[in-house]
Amino acid sequence: MVSPDSPPKVQYSNVWVITIDHPHLPQPVQVFKQLGCRWLSTSSTLKAGAPEFSSILEERILGQTLQTNLEETGRVLSIGDGIARVYGLKNIQAEEMGMALNLEPDNVGVVVFGNDKLIREGDIVKRAGAIVDVPVGVELLGRVVDALGNPIDGAGAINTKTRQRVGVKAPGIIPRISVREPMQTGIKAVDSLVPIGRGQRELIIGDRKTAIAVDTIINQKRFNDAADEKKKLYCIYVAIGQKRSTVAQLVKRLTDADAIKYTIIVSATASDAAPLQYLAPYAGCAMGEYFRDNGKHALIIYDDLSKQAVAYRQMSLLLRRPPGREAYPGDVFYLHSRLLERAAKMNDSYGGGSLTALPVIETQAGDVSAYIPTNVISITDGQIFLETELFHKSIRPAINVGLSVSRVGSAAQTKAMKQVAGRMKLELAQYREVAAFAQFGSDLDASTQSLLNRGVPPMAIEQQVVVIYAGVRGHLDKLDPSKIIHFEKDFLKFVLANHQDLLKTIREDGELKPATDEKLKKIVVDFLAGYQVSP
Repeated sequence: MVSPDSPPKVQYSNVWVITIDHPHLPQPVQVFKQLGCRWLSTSSTLKAGAPEFSSILEERILGQTLQTNLEETGRVLSIGDGIARVYGLKNIQAEEMGMALNLEPDNVGVVVFGNDKLIREGDIVKRAGAIVDVPVGVELLGRVVDALGNPIDGAGAINTKTRQRVGVKAPGIIPRISVREPMQTGIKAVDSLVPIGRGQRELIIGDRKTAIAVDTIINQKRFNDAADEKKKLYCIYVAIGQKRSTVAQLVKRLTDADAIKYTIIVSATASDAAPLQYLAPYAGCAMGEYFRDNGKHALIIYDDLSKQAVAYRQMSLLLRRPPGREAYPGDVFYLHSRLLERAAKMNDSYGGGSLTALPVIETQAGDVSAYIPTNVISITDGQIFLETELFHKSIRPAINVGLSVSRVGSAAQTKAMKQVAGRMKLELAQYREVAAFAQFGSDLDASTQSLLNRGVPPMAIEQQVVVIYAGVRGHLDKLDPSKIIHFEKDFLKFVLANHQDLLKTIREDGELKPATDEKLKKIVVDFLAGYQVSP
């Protein structure tokens, strides 16, 4: 309280005091007015009439800013196995953080990304007010992150400028254009027989893990080291449900090949919660879409989507959604279709970028008729089928050419590769579905077997062309099949040493012109005339 004799007071923190001295009032009166959480009192001697005082008071009142902060809160009904049932969040949105998946009339089913042991029944919770998103941008290149975009490689924080929602809709029909640019893997069997284009979805399916996806990343080094921005291909590798040691080996291999600098690795290992394994492919896709939507080219590898489906099945059963075939929920097809449809080749008016997807599906005993494999086969633009039997016969990569297909086909090949490989698949199909061709693998000597066991490094497209040319044009018909591997190595060494101009011509022209064809034919014939297998 302020006495009448005290001098006028100004401001004491958030309290204003004004003393009113009026002839009609017997003594000074203190008026206190509460606005929001602030107090307005009057304690200043004013020699003014009632109208003047009213205008001053009105001006003060209208000048106050009312700040109200309403938050919707709820209460945890039950918590367990990473699933929380929450009552009271009436206005929550689907996929809002934590991650609200079940929106029911009386409660909300929320999956918890972190440790659910920190949450107890009866706890008060409130809405985060944000849909799940992740950081995107070139700053992520060379880093290993979790499904929420947090760095887990111990190399410090990632300072990105942009974030993007993980669950955006796929591009419509108008922004797209047909696949027309090759995405070169560096593997002869793929680039010649099952070509992949930029913007395509090509499934890799089989019992065993394969190095096809990793070799494809390493093969992009020659393009990413060059100055041509249009040929650069940024890579995202999503590891789902794998061992941490496997992810560490992958990082080491890419680092040794100097390929980590243009690669983002998104890891949701087997020890991570099921919601993180479910979320990881969508997070990686959002990172790839940043490049696609900015006129660049990106490749994303999902290794593997069968483990994502298992994680989604676990979450759905805990959320008490009705199970269907193999206990998967009814929308498991939509789980993968909405993810893979985001891979696209955009037309020039939308930047001309692309996002290519290589999903991996692991089969059991070669059963491609199981629920998840048939779903993903029907969504993608073709599949590369890897066969265990071929693998054991040292045919590596163990691609079954009869079952593998690319629905884009020669549209994703350079003219030079089209010219030399056009008849190859037809000729291979005549060998009782490649059985006789696979027999070559068992005829190899011990040194060649060990060479194959170490694997074959990715090969540039012009080198593939000259080797395949020698085979499909009949120049190797008289050569013992067991010596073809040695011939390839010796012939490539000869061409690289003496005919770099020819390789440059094929690379720049992108096709075999008549003059180039004649020159290549002469080189092959002359080389074979004096060829002896190196020891």
